[in-house]
Amino acid sequence: MTRTPPPAVSAANLPLAGIRIIAVEQYGAGPYGSSYLADLGAEVIKIENPNTGGDVSRANGPFFLGEGDSEFFQTFNANKKSFALDLKAPGGRAVFEKLVISADAVLNNLRGDQPAKLGIDYPTLSKLKPSIVCAHLSAYGRNNDRTDWPGYDYLMQAEAGFCMLTGEPDGPPARFGLSVVDFMTGMTMSIALLSGVIGALKSGRGRDVDVSLFDVALHQLSYPATWYLNNHYVTQRMPRGAHPTTVPAQMYNAKGGHVFVLCMIDKFWRALCVGLQRPELADDPRFDSIPNRRLNRDALTPILDAEFEKHTADEWMQKLGGVIPIAPVYDLARSLDNPYVAQVGMIQSLNHPANPNLRRLANPIKLDGQRLPVAPAKTLGADTAALLNELGFDAAEIDALRQSKAIV
Repeated sequence: MTRTPPPAVSAANLPLAGIRIIAVEQYGAGPYGSSYLADLGAEVIKIENPNTGGDVSRANGPFFLGEGDSEFFQTFNANKKSFALDLKAPGGRAVFEKLVISADAVLNNLRGDQPAKLGIDYPTLSKLKPSIVCAHLSAYGRNNDRTDWPGYDYLMQAEAGFCMLTGEPDGPPARFGLSVVDFMTGMTMSIALLSGVIGALKSGRGRDVDVSLFDVALHQLSYPATWYLNNHYVTQRMPRGAHPTTVPAQMYNAKGGHVFVLCMIDKFWRALCVGLQRPELADDPRFDSIPNRRLNRDALTPILDAEFEKHTADEWMQKLGGVIPIAPVYDLARSLDNPYVAQVGMIQSLNHPANPNLRRLANPIKLDGQRLPVAPAKTLGADTAALLNELGFDAAEIDALRQSKAIV
């Protein structure tokens, strides 16, 4: 029986097609989260204040794509629409309210005290549309002593313990090399928003959904948090990024570089010993079980270093890739130039007016085995006129909004 291949992925058949989301967002965490919604087909309408230049990341260098656009901005805002609207200008609020009535959800990544002041929370917007879902991403939440505090990813890494868990034991605390708290909080927000929308589709009632950078960072402590809360066990930094309990699970020296090996079960430990042509290590009483290897980590590390130093990281990948969990330790350039990245299609090209072959990373989600389509982020206000026409504003009303600087 011949299997019919799935249809090509297009904007029309993406799973969130038909869902309209208003995004009062800028910079990193919020735009990262909403980018998943836009990539999966939601109509994400990005509200940008025309009197302040829009999303601040349009001016975030060092690489620009003309006036009011940057490679940073394109990273987080592809597939979205841009509505240049000042919510505080005369007439701006009325436009926003009409847009809300047409939408399924409103999201923001403002400071915790701002949504209520701006009237973009559920108690306010439910009067216009009871099914609206209001998703809030803030630094510390909207109902505690830090509601009005500004906050950023790195601060969360510091206070939630990430920095003390990162780096070498004898070195200073270190943050992650990427804004992982921003990104995880954005993804958490998108899950919360979709959960709210699904609930509203069934019940007809929307709600507020909240996530905060601090809460998400703390949640990422995961099992070390459980260990501490129940046993007062404080997980410490381990040499070479090692796993706290499993051995071997760390970086090892290779010729001219490093490899990261993770033998999380005895099967892989034994396969490693065979691959290193040191089968006797598997039955050495110091190393014949995970508990014994943990107790004798310091004795095992130089033995494995000596073996791995016989070949380069790439050579070890040829010998052991797919046999045990192993990876080369690459810098940023080598990680992106890795032929495997191209093979799996994780680099896409955007047909941007300033660069017809603007390369970026693809969304990691596949539909029917296919990567998601992408269109460049819009210029500031590119969709304002079309959306105003759709909402029923006539030429005179649009001109009045322009005169009041609610739009440009």
